[in-house]
Amino acid sequence: MGRIIEICANSAQSCVEAEAGGARRVELCAGIPEGGTTPSYGEILTAQALTLGIDINVIIRPRGGDFLYMQAEVQSMLYDIEMAKRLEVHGVVFGCLTKQGDIDVPLMRRLMDAARPLSVTCHRAFDVCRNPFVALEQLIELGCDRILTSGQQPDAVRGIPLIRELVQRAGRRIVIMPGCGVREDNIDRIEVETGAKEFHTSARSVMHSGMEYRNENVPMGSSAVTSEFETVQTDRKKVTAFSKMLPGNVPGGECPVDIIAT
Repeated sequence: MGRIIEICANSAQSCVEAEAGGARRVELCAGIPEGGTTPSYGEILTAQALTLGIDINVIIRPRGGDFLYMQAEVQSMLYDIEMAKRLEVHGVVFGCLTKQGDIDVPLMRRLMDAARPLSVTCHRAFDVCRNPFVALEQLIELGCDRILTSGQQPDAVRGIPLIRELVQRAGRRIVIMPGCGVREDNIDRIEVETGAKEFHTSARSVMHSGMEYRNENVPMGSSAVTSEFETVQTDRKKVTAFSKMLPGNVPGGECPVDIIAT
């Protein structure tokens, strides 16, 4: 089998560019700064409409941060898998851990049952699991098609020793796909030293906006870097505090405040 390149695509247009460049497969994601989150229905449908035949794998990840999911997040993942199946994408990409850092086998099985017959890749949740060799056997037993991994290191080059051992242990039972930091100038080394045949890379360049008028004093989001083990969520106590300020809840006066979640 020859080398297979999978491109981490952050948009439908990135899928077009990946196919034009000769990629065999893309992992379509939103929220790249968060490590990749589920793209919208419209993005997936547009990617399919604008490409001729490249395999599209869709990441199923409701938020950034860790891989310990609450029930509402699990339900969201199940709905997104259902959407991916209706759109007849090639595959889906997900990974779930327990609070102890092990593969959440029952949840993974539930998601995989929902995903059949789509191809399933376990993403880099694998890279923060407690025991990669136990996790490898669990994912094989579950029937995953491949594992995306940097060898539990910040990049795949530094992860070469573990990736090599994973490839050797996996044999033909599952594909081990190095990703994170895979570049034109190191992919040959990674292939030779690990024996891997599938590779995951972003292959991105900066694209400058076509806007002529620009107001750069008003950011639309936060650029703050947080821990992978921190997420942001609506706090009911803070909402309650605002609610008490609404007309009818403030003795002797009115407050022109309506609460709209954003």
